[in-house]
Amino acid sequence: MTRILITAAVSAVLTGVIGYFLIPMLRALKAGQSIREIGPSWHNSKAGTPMMGGLMFILAVVICLVINLPSMVEKTVYYVLALGLCFGLVGFLDDFFKLKFKRNLGLTSLQKALLQMAVSALYLYLLYKEGSLTCNLYFPFVDTTIYIHPLAYIFFAMFVMVGCVNAVNLTDGIDGLCGSVTVPVMVFFAAVAVAADKLDLALLPACLVGGLIAYLFYNWHPAKVFMGDTGSLFLGGIVCGLAFALNIPLVLILVGLVYVVETLSVILQVGYFKLTHGKRLFKMSPIHHHFELCGWKEEKIVLVFAAVSVVMCLIAWFSIAGYLS
Repeated sequence: MTRILITAAVSAVLTGVIGYFLIPMLRALKAGQSIREIGPSWHNSKAGTPMMGGLMFILAVVICLVINLPSMVEKTVYYVLALGLCFGLVGFLDDFFKLKFKRNLGLTSLQKALLQMAVSALYLYLLYKEGSLTCNLYFPFVDTTIYIHPLAYIFFAMFVMVGCVNAVNLTDGIDGLCGSVTVPVMVFFAAVAVAADKLDLALLPACLVGGLIAYLFYNWHPAKVFMGDTGSLFLGGIVCGLAFALNIPLVLILVGLVYVVETLSVILQVGYFKLTHGKRLFKMSPIHHHFELCGWKEEKIVLVFAAVSVVMCLIAWFSIAGYLS
């Protein structure tokens, strides 16, 4: 446990130091964010803010896990990290094309979907071959497990993983939101891993707790840097990777409720718009923009959404009491 806490602290320090040097470098490279025309007009002032800031906590996590390498015996943590890095690479390519072609859209939706499905399939296959993927679907609250055929389970898991990663990505829409919402999620997974006696696996979310807290010093409103798709897709990969590595994927509905609501708000907005020939269900989607247009300041939205994330993680903890016992 001491090693986990020390690693989290080291990750925070490393992220802070890396960020101190990374942000000027990103500015020098003119790696600035483009603002979508359909977004809130007051976000135009954020144009030019350096993106790809997620590199600071990604590098910190990798360094911390490499330092711990001699004492680690759990292979699953490497698979989860590799999953996050692969998703982060997809995000990096997306960010790179945005910068190269000076536009807000990078990879096409089809390109991202195909890459994400390929990454998810490879991760699930490795977990299955390693014996860490049991194909037993655990239901929170009722403490019931149902066995699903491996092929069906992998298709189900791919759908959940791609959906989860993109949901986390949608949450990265205002200063500090994605990082603040994800900190309690990482605390939850670290605690579950410790309770399940998977201490090596607990190191990864612990690293991100420290890394994200340090990152928020740079990303809190007004943000000096954005994590970009590089960071948000990496976080999404780690979130869903941990859920499947611990064999509690359905808990994502609880701990990731903010991500789920953000995604549903987009789906409902688009569906309602088409069905009513132009009417809107929300003032804007994802839903954090709706609250902005209702007059909420960015800081208030972040604090409220983060508080919801904390409460849902506590509920999730009690919902899997049978799993933890």
